[in-house]
Amino acid sequence: MNTKAVRSWIMYDWANSAFATTVMAAVMPVFYKTVAGANLEGNTAENYWGYTQTIAMIFVALLCPVLGAIADFAGSKVRFLSVFMVIGALATAAMGLVGEDDWLFASILVVIGTIGFAASNTFYDGLITEVSTPETLNTVSNKGYAMGYLGGGLLLLINLVMIEGWEKLGFPSKTVATQIVFVTVGIWWIVFSLPIMRNVKETPQGTAAGVGDAIQRGMQRIGATIRTLKSYPELLKYMASFWFFNDGINTVIVMATIYGAGIGIETSDLIAALLITQFVGYPCTLLFIKVAARLGIKKSLYSSLFVYVIIVILGFFMESALHFYLLAVLVGVVQGGSQATARSLYASLVPPSKTAEFFGFLSLSSKFAAVAGPAVFSIVGSITGSSRLGILALLAFFIIGIILLAYVNIEKGREEAVALEPIK
Repeated sequence: MNTKAVRSWIMYDWANSAFATTVMAAVMPVFYKTVAGANLEGNTAENYWGYTQTIAMIFVALLCPVLGAIADFAGSKVRFLSVFMVIGALATAAMGLVGEDDWLFASILVVIGTIGFAASNTFYDGLITEVSTPETLNTVSNKGYAMGYLGGGLLLLINLVMIEGWEKLGFPSKTVATQIVFVTVGIWWIVFSLPIMRNVKETPQGTAAGVGDAIQRGMQRIGATIRTLKSYPELLKYMASFWFFNDGINTVIVMATIYGAGIGIETSDLIAALLITQFVGYPCTLLFIKVAARLGIKKSLYSSLFVYVIIVILGFFMESALHFYLLAVLVGVVQGGSQATARSLYASLVPPSKTAEFFGFLSLSSKFAAVAGPAVFSIVGSITGSSRLGILALLAFFIIGIILLAYVNIEKGREEAVALEPIK
């Protein structure tokens, strides 16, 4: 392996996790409820936030598979990653312009930022086989997530100081300090993306005469991928499991803070708890490398998903800031490890020559599935007037995912991935 390329690939998780942490999980959900949606009644802000996530996932689902196929065909995953990174970072910085009652403007920017984040991640995930070997996939994947926790946590700590110490730092108000926080995330994302743009090289799979040719070939490859999925039955079973449990994980990430704000937990406690999640997540994600080596990758994934079942149940009964802190610790223990393990397991089951295409297809299927989590939360919350019941409904996603995972034969799936000739 090229160690410089590996370090540069890992550093992108440090770069983009600032968006996942500050925008999606910690600051923007609270800002959306207390500033952008300040005059929305009842739990309307929480419901609108859920619908915003749903709309963003629909756009991502439509874009990513085609882009992934094009990137594989033209050997341009790094270039596509760079373009969508810039789109996401600029949208994030523009969130500094959101003011009171600008909930629609905030939603639009969150949708654009999420598209940039998720699309760039499709190409980032697809590059993992360029910087690692089959034997090191899980180790490299976990190190990426661990670095993301460290980077996202460090910037969140800085952001928390800015927000809570706004007066001492010379900001005219807490709102202005929060607006500047969004600008720092955009800058951070761009600056720490430079290593992957400079140092990660990929093996071209073909050449294209132009954009139109690349799009046509990309669409053809998507069609071919769909037609040949039946040749990878274990991969299909794993994808079905992934659709459910990953939707549950992502919904917990994007809805936890606004849910906490909705039941009266203070902003400082919400952000501080999520900061704890980051720094607990760093060592625990690295620990999952050893857990997977000892238990096996499938059993280690099982264990993390069972913890999520406990988290959702406890979340339903949550009443105080202390409860939120305890749940944040639990999430930190399993979140990075579960996602990294799920990513490396998927990478080991796909044809080696078409990683971006298959990760793009996973984005298509999982993002359409991901519409369900926030939508269920918001619909249940709208009908019942209680966000607690919306959280409880997420149990189904984890339970179904665990049941489906039991039917996946990983060794057989790995054999299927390398046994068939790649689609030309």
